[in-house]
Amino acid sequence: MTAAPSQNAHPTNLTFDQELCGLVVDTEPRLFAVVQVCGDGADGWVAAWGLADSDGQTHAIGVDGRMRMTLGSPERTLRHFSRRAGITARLIWLAQPGSATTHQAAAA
Repeated sequence: MTAAPSQNAHPTNLTFDQELCGLVVDTEPRLFAVVQVCGDGADGWVAAWGLADSDGQTHAIGVDGRMRMTLGSPERTLRHFSRRAGITARLIWLAQPGSATTHQAAAA
């Protein structure tokens, strides 16, 4: 776990900023994409983005913003995106950097 306090933090707040960054890293949700794939695997696209909490609670939103859902697990999003004939859905997980900062520029 890497926690970087803001460069603007006062010395007395440095430890508290580090604790807050640690809290963020410890409770961060996992980010994933729901990708739809044509039956022959020749084409695919991102259909939705999701966040999975440590308890499994999952929030997903379609890339067009019209569909939002809260489900018990990331895998449950797949059935909502596999309903059309010849289309399957997969979860693609983004790698976790395991770091946090209170400085916006450092997060970019």
